[in-house]
Amino acid sequence: MGNSSRFQGVGTLYIVSTPIGNLEDITFRAVRILSEVDLIAAEDTRHTRRLLQHYQISTPVTSFYKDNEHGKSKRLVDQLRTGQSVALVSDAGTPTISDPGYRLVVDALEAEVPVIPIPGVTACIVAASVAGLPLHNFVFEGFLSPKSGRRRRRLTEIATEKRTLIFYESPHRALKFLQDALEILGNRRICVARELTKKFEELFRGQLAEAVDKYQQTQPKGEFTLVIEGATDSTT
Repeated sequence: MGNSSRFQGVGTLYIVSTPIGNLEDITFRAVRILSEVDLIAAEDTRHTRRLLQHYQISTPVTSFYKDNEHGKSKRLVDQLRTGQSVALVSDAGTPTISDPGYRLVVDALEAEVPVIPIPGVTACIVAASVAGLPLHNFVFEGFLSPKSGRRRRRLTEIATEKRTLIFYESPHRALKFLQDALEILGNRRICVARELTKKFEELFRGQLAEAVDKYQQTQPKGEFTLVIEGATDSTT
């Protein structure tokens, strides 16, 4: 695997992208790294073990999630300092993007441990690539606050942003988000991507008002990625 640290005996931290649904969406390199490292730090060990079993990978797994991230980061860096290699994975997609991992990356860099990306899919880019909206530049907002007031304030702050806007949202808040977006941003074009790469994948392209109507009639299910047109002369 190699070790780019100038200190002998220091391990490497790999940030490994994993499938967001379809298990075939993983790189050969990611499978190799997950097989070769000493330890895999996973957001949900049960979820990750299903992926590892599919590829017959027997590497030990330890939990690494939001609530234990601070303390666990220190322990993982101690292991890296002894020469062990660690792969960080999230439940789906690329770690640290709206997922745990930031603290571990910072702690590893401060300890002068090599941090190597193993690229792959991430839902925001997958959805954006098929949205049919401009992508020469864009803004990724991730999950807005679950609290209505904060969510609406943030939408108001970015209402004049001309770049394409990308958000994540949970199914039980998706309709409320769409209603707030329609009221605050206006009736813009949107691509609603749901259950990307999975059996019930759905891509809806239309206007925000149409999306609100659709999910008022159909209960939202699965994780949502929302790609919304930026402000235009007619919406500002």
